[in-house]
Amino acid sequence: MPTAATKFYMKNYPRPQFVRSQWLDLNGEWDFSFDDEKAGVAERWMEHFPAAHKITVPFTYETRASGIGEEKFHAQIWYRRQLTLSPEAAGKRTILHFEGVDYQAYCYVNGRYAGEHEGAYARFSLDITELLKQDAENEIVLRVEDSDSCQQPRGKQRWAGRNHDSFYVQTTGIWKSVWLEHVHETRLDRVKMTPDIDRQMIRFDFRFNGANNKNDLRLETEITYKGETVRKLSLSVDKAWLTLEAGMMSGINGPWLQNLWSPGNPNLFDVEFVLYEGDREIDRVGSYFGMRKISIRDGQILLNNIPLYQRLILDQGYWPESHLTPPSEEALIEDIEAIFEMGYNGLRKHMKIEDARFLYWCDVKGLLVWSEMAAAYEYNDEAVERFTREWMEVVQQQYNHPCIITWVPFNESWGIQNIIHDKRQQKFTEGIYDLTKSIDPYRPVITNDGWEHTISDILTLHDYMERGDDLYETYKNKDAITGSCGTYNEWKFAFAQGYSYKGQPIIISEYGGIAFRSEHGWGYGNQVDNEEAFLERFGRLTAAIKAIPFISGYCYTQITDVQHEVNGLLTEDRKPKVAPEKIREINLGQLVR
Repeated sequence: MPTAATKFYMKNYPRPQFVRSQWLDLNGEWDFSFDDEKAGVAERWMEHFPAAHKITVPFTYETRASGIGEEKFHAQIWYRRQLTLSPEAAGKRTILHFEGVDYQAYCYVNGRYAGEHEGAYARFSLDITELLKQDAENEIVLRVEDSDSCQQPRGKQRWAGRNHDSFYVQTTGIWKSVWLEHVHETRLDRVKMTPDIDRQMIRFDFRFNGANNKNDLRLETEITYKGETVRKLSLSVDKAWLTLEAGMMSGINGPWLQNLWSPGNPNLFDVEFVLYEGDREIDRVGSYFGMRKISIRDGQILLNNIPLYQRLILDQGYWPESHLTPPSEEALIEDIEAIFEMGYNGLRKHMKIEDARFLYWCDVKGLLVWSEMAAAYEYNDEAVERFTREWMEVVQQQYNHPCIITWVPFNESWGIQNIIHDKRQQKFTEGIYDLTKSIDPYRPVITNDGWEHTISDILTLHDYMERGDDLYETYKNKDAITGSCGTYNEWKFAFAQGYSYKGQPIIISEYGGIAFRSEHGWGYGNQVDNEEAFLERFGRLTAAIKAIPFISGYCYTQITDVQHEVNGLLTEDRKPKVAPEKIREINLGQLVR
């Protein structure tokens, strides 16, 4: 069972960086119906719901955990949940939160339209106060439309009706937590927290709801570290957006560097925000932050101004019973601990925007994360619009997590398949790079992980060759990889046409993918017969990367098997295929320079 790791932690709370004490978990049993004829709107299902099934939210109907387990694609589905408001709702606004619904969601409360959202991976919230009945049963109905379109960001979800290559059973509908909270009309809506270790300060950018219509508003901010108050500040609130900088040095006992966040020392500061109207408390939010800095200098990635060698593992975040949805908070913690046990200091979360509770535990335990957007697979104006809108939501929602050290909007030219020469696609990646930097100028951004880069803070390369000697011979000559005419394997260029190497750090961000002998799944290259053969290949490949002085790290494919892809270090149900301590020994072995 997880135990309290930050002051305001609550088990299963879906948004652990912005915590209010009173909330209602709406996960569990809902009524559910398929709408293959798309008759629901015309027949007013939002008023007269024809409950055909029961479903366990937040698991999608494709999963066994949902209680349905139907893998066939259905383009339109409906949910219903009934609830009676608690007395605490009186006089407050009721906000309904959906952590993730794939893909287009339309919400109705007591038969009336409440709002909608497009996009599978970002959180959205609806103020449903005016639609509720205080002293009677209320009914929430959600209509979800999905498609097999390759113009919507879908990540590894199949669109051809069957699993193929590295694409798996689709995800349709609610797949993350649903919950609500009761809040004052005037409240704190968002806090953006930016650490600055060089100035020994933290900057808070606040956004308020209703502040423009009120007088005599005051926000108190208290920062604590291991139970001791570091700073306590008071700020008059007279507009919707305010900024506060707080010095951190004077309130901390001991050497400053010992209080920074890093994988070996994941220090977190608790912070509480209390909003007053006159002398009356109207909002209270608990959070936390880490003082850390990620930067690039002279071809190296630095964490807290110290060179960082990244030992990452690819993590697609699938489970056999629940697919993209974690079966429990404990399951998330177990994956993190397994990654540490095998000697990795971070992960690349591949083609998925993970549950916020996962990032919370990476913050707490000190695991580095590359946050990667789910790809679309066609390029046109509609795909650009959909991708851009959702990626911007994701970056803002994940900004405060200290564990995230890199943004990865694109992977292997998926959705930008002609980027090598297509100016429109090149400019699209430049635009996403700049938009990401406009929100977060502090983290590196990789514009096309593994393949032809445009502007990018890190040069990342993917290679699944089997022999360590071949890998070393291919990558030992830096100029051959980074030169304008050079390829880093037989058919891929490091940069798109018109772009060139600018001295970026270089990381082998996919390699390995070794599978044990199987008739029912695949890995990269020839499969191995036993642990000895696996360790021989894994060890030589990893040693080859470590032996190349200008490479700043690696990412092994992958932590677990995923459906028909059986190249994980663990099986789908998290059983080790190879002794974890042997993987750890290779990962932590001496760097050969």
